[in-house]
Amino acid sequence: MNLAIVGYGKMGRLIEQLAPEYGGSVKLRLDVDNNSKFEGMTAENFRGIDAAIEFSTPATAVENIERLANLKVNTVVGTTGWGDHIERARAAVNAAGTGLVWGANFSVGVYIFSQLVAEAAHLMALQPEYGAWAWEIHHATKKDATSGTLLALVERMKQAGYERPISTGSNRAGAHPGTHEIGFDSAADTITIRHTARSREGFARGALRAARWVAGKKGFFEFRDIVNELE
Repeated sequence: MNLAIVGYGKMGRLIEQLAPEYGGSVKLRLDVDNNSKFEGMTAENFRGIDAAIEFSTPATAVENIERLANLKVNTVVGTTGWGDHIERARAAVNAAGTGLVWGANFSVGVYIFSQLVAEAAHLMALQPEYGAWAWEIHHATKKDATSGTLLALVERMKQAGYERPISTGSNRAGAHPGTHEIGFDSAADTITIRHTARSREGFARGALRAARWVAGKKGFFEFRDIVNELE
């Protein structure tokens, strides 16, 4: 599996390091030095590429997606903070007949965590004495706050039937790879559910598994919808 990395930062370098474990080899690396104005998005550069893994910035993600679709390159998108343009991205992928997997978080552990959060929210929806909060902390260089993962967790709580207000907060400090916490509180007690990442490795491994899955497929997929199909 020949891979391209669009946004060759810390995540990109880790993906390249782990790629051989998933039958992958990084053949193209695009970053601010060779793709600041999308000049690296050429048919010549992407010849022979089976999938691209996109970890860039919220400001560039959607145009990267559109250009990759026009080049007929299947893509995994790990950038967050561009959710307002999801329909634009979907239209580009569907029009090109390519495949794309996107997610606010590519950690399998976070996927399982979100299932637990949804079940808790469903149960707590019937207990009016409990209020809820959602909180996260990430490293100081993370571009978006509140994180896309926490926003997705809050949305899942609402979909599960929790209609009362959910107090949401975030912090950015140091080199923290990421913690997400959901809590329910009443006069009698507190229930807390927390996921803490030890490193970026879980995200990189999930992205590589998604790249292997999406190669050769058509359609617009969310990571949480395909995670149980991954090898």
